[in-house]
Amino acid sequence: MWLFVFFDLPTNTKKERRNAAQFRKALMKDGFAMMQFSVYVRHCPSKENMKVHIMRVRRSMPPSGYISILSVTDKQYGDIRNFWGKIEQAKPEMPQQLEFF
Repeated sequence: MWLFVFFDLPTNTKKERRNAAQFRKALMKDGFAMMQFSVYVRHCPSKENMKVHIMRVRRSMPPSGYISILSVTDKQYGDIRNFWGKIEQAKPEMPQQLEFF
């Protein structure tokens, strides 16, 4: 599973800018990678793991702003098409999955 966090946070005051920066830092600390400035993505090996990360995102949310969380399967994420201008970029590499026997 892949977990996306999209957000639009106010940055009009010094406190709002600090809250937005703290939220982005919390996402990075939790293993999210910045896809765009307000879009972060993280791989989760299971639904249980995904729920843990969703709760962490919810705990770190600032008091104001708009935040959306979306989960997609590996297959859905594998269909992503990235472009830089009109040139298609290579798909991001899938993380290695550990197997325990």
